[in-house]
Amino acid sequence: MLVSFVYFVTNEMAGSGSGFGFGFAPILFLSLVVACAARPLYPLPSKVSHGSRLPLQTSRPYNIAHRGSNGEIPEETSAAYMRAIEEGADFIETDILSSKDGVLICFHDVTLDDTTDIADHKEFANRKRTYDVQGVNTTGFFTVDFTLKELKLLRVKQRFSFRDQQYNGKFPIITFEEFIAIALDAPRIVGIYPEIKNPIFINQHVKWPGGKLFEDKFVGILMKYGYKGSYLSEPWLKQPLFIQSFAPTSLVYISNLTDSPKIFLIDDITIPTQDTNQSYWEITSDAYLDYIKDYVVGIGPWKDTIVPVLDNYLQTPTDLVARAHSHDLQVHPYTFRNENQYLHFDFHQDPYEEYDYWINKIGVDGLFTDFTGSLHNFQEWTSPLSKDDGDDNSASKLLHKIELLISSYKN
Repeated sequence: MLVSFVYFVTNEMAGSGSGFGFGFAPILFLSLVVACAARPLYPLPSKVSHGSRLPLQTSRPYNIAHRGSNGEIPEETSAAYMRAIEEGADFIETDILSSKDGVLICFHDVTLDDTTDIADHKEFANRKRTYDVQGVNTTGFFTVDFTLKELKLLRVKQRFSFRDQQYNGKFPIITFEEFIAIALDAPRIVGIYPEIKNPIFINQHVKWPGGKLFEDKFVGILMKYGYKGSYLSEPWLKQPLFIQSFAPTSLVYISNLTDSPKIFLIDDITIPTQDTNQSYWEITSDAYLDYIKDYVVGIGPWKDTIVPVLDNYLQTPTDLVARAHSHDLQVHPYTFRNENQYLHFDFHQDPYEEYDYWINKIGVDGLFTDFTGSLHNFQEWTSPLSKDDGDDNSASKLLHKIELLISSYKN
């Protein structure tokens, strides 16, 4: 009875986004829509006090909300991040770019075309440009050609047509500082996981006073809000942070500005590093891992490079995770998605089977996921109950947690 009840409640609360069975979720999402579209989200700096907040869990692989809970709500929006926090994310992840006037924003693509309504804004029709982006001539509406005031006129839309479209056009682009405020205002300690996105391109097109670089501006904002400290230090545990980038020179440069932990992102085997033009094989060699560990605490590879795939079936895993661990580097692969087209045949259309494989067989230390609630549910269901308590006491505590979750929707 208890297991069935837990499954029903948690599945209905954090499932596919179709709504909580008791009718609370539609009210919740309506509130998100109104709150995020009608006013600035939070005071800056954050002034919301939650007293003593629950700490970040550090006993199991990190649940990293990739661009927020973007499997349900358009990516990089305030609503997507708030939803991810509600669903149990340990970290909310974002991509940092810049506006024309040097304000750092949360947005994945250097162009606005795929995930905003820019095409509907005829006043900006003459802003389309062609620039070189990592050696590729790219045409579109670039964030660096719009001021923050202009960007705030746009509304974000879902990237994938097979995902829920009902929140298209409801949420604006948010700034890096607004993103930070969401984490700081969470009712428990939630970490942030920002990426320095396309630093070469940004530094080419945006200039800051005093000759400062994109990286300087990025770290300056983190310091403004108190983010500091090495991994698992007391300051870090109060405000957890991972800084990520595909550009090793940016990570090395930032290492001279802050001791906050950094993650080196690794792309597909066919794509060289965007700043040093090094091959996948070079940057995953033991020699390079031994070099980069002086600047980063981990790597973030695309998961299909850790376990190759042929005809949608998993092949023999590489030794990358074991070698990274031997160099004292964490491994946070990306990106985990619930839809069948992203699940390899080995997992039988079941995202929980995929989580089980990567956590318990491959042994990763964190997972970037579009569906925060699914990963949280899996980890909660598979975590052993306290060995110090009797079964009755443990069951009572679990029921109490469920009651608190339900009451949070009522409130």
